[in-house]
Amino acid sequence: MPTYSYRLVNVFAENIFAGNPLAVFTDAAGLDDQTMQLLAAQLNLSETTFVFPSTVASAKVRIFTPMNEMPFAGHPSLGTAAVIRGLRDEVSLELKAGVIPLRFDGDIATLTANAATYREGPLAADLASALGLPLSAFAGDALFVDSGVEQLIIPLACAADVLACQPAPHLFRDVVLQGRNRDGTLVWAWQDGEVIARYFWSQHGQIVEDNGTGSACANLGAYLLKQGVDLPFAATMIQGHKAGRLAHLHLSITADGWVEVGGRVVEVGCGEFHL
Repeated sequence: MPTYSYRLVNVFAENIFAGNPLAVFTDAAGLDDQTMQLLAAQLNLSETTFVFPSTVASAKVRIFTPMNEMPFAGHPSLGTAAVIRGLRDEVSLELKAGVIPLRFDGDIATLTANAATYREGPLAADLASALGLPLSAFAGDALFVDSGVEQLIIPLACAADVLACQPAPHLFRDVVLQGRNRDGTLVWAWQDGEVIARYFWSQHGQIVEDNGTGSACANLGAYLLKQGVDLPFAATMIQGHKAGRLAHLHLSITADGWVEVGGRVVEVGCGEFHL
């Protein structure tokens, strides 16, 4: 009976029970797509990763939500890299979105995102009802950004507007997600030099909130880059206020325009499946 071991880590975690949880199957050789999807559904975390050998990177990694596979996601990339790093200060991961380089400073992992593509987002007048906000809450144009996975980035006027956001399920799926189940949206605002953010997507017909979304942080960086933010740039994005579990994401943009996302990774447990 084959046994597959996994390790549990929290990513973007400033303490042991903060951040976004992740399960990492460190040797997934022999697992097919259906079994990986079933394992991710069984664990029911926002993402679960499966590690395979790679000829072009330190490891090949498949990322699954309880419902589907993702080409790229931030906290799974950081958490997986921390699990497999050993004594190395740099690793690379072969994802479906491409090869992602990562580096370490102690228990803080940082990835460099792919260059982004953009397309216009819905108008604020259409987003207002979908997000349960007044028009006065919107601080600029919404933009679809894709630096590995496409998401809608929506700037709001203040942190209170971010916390007041209440997506209406049918309007959210039609207006914000435009009929796609997994693509989500980041609503965000400045507060005292930090970014206060929330991230929403649709799962099993319900609107779900994530508490630490590295891919959205990368897309926010690409959004700010397109808006002409002064470089180099650095800020902390804090997420998870409504989820009751804070995540601290370190966002930076280098002088030559590369977006980086990092955070602390804390290992909290392990387990195994007998298949």
